[in-house]
Amino acid sequence: MDMHGSQSPWKGSGATKGRIIGGMCEFVIHEVTTQSRMYKKKLDQLLRTELKIRPRYGEFEVEIMVDVHAGYPAIDLDNVAKAVLDGIKGAVYFDDAQVMRLLVEKRWAEVECVRVKVWLRQDCN
Repeated sequence: MDMHGSQSPWKGSGATKGRIIGGMCEFVIHEVTTQSRMYKKKLDQLLRTELKIRPRYGEFEVEIMVDVHAGYPAIDLDNVAKAVLDGIKGAVYFDDAQVMRLLVEKRWAEVECVRVKVWLRQDCN
């Protein structure tokens, strides 16, 4: 990730889009699942090819917003979060053990999607 870059436009297909804002990678996937291989497949080209992100060492912070439709079968938020973290492993960071802060939220929505923000944690000292 370019830690000093400015906001870039959204890149990717209609169902999977991403962009870099400063040192933060933000992406949206218009599908909610607990299958990490689905997230890895959808994000691989976006993160590696279009956004040109390479895995980094260091401590990361991740925010995951899961929009679900009330009429669909219930889905466990922790399982979605684990699938997303596994799906971006090897692209943004080397191992999800590098995630030092994780915020996950589920909201009711008309359209299902997962919104993710990932950034390298800054030293607070």
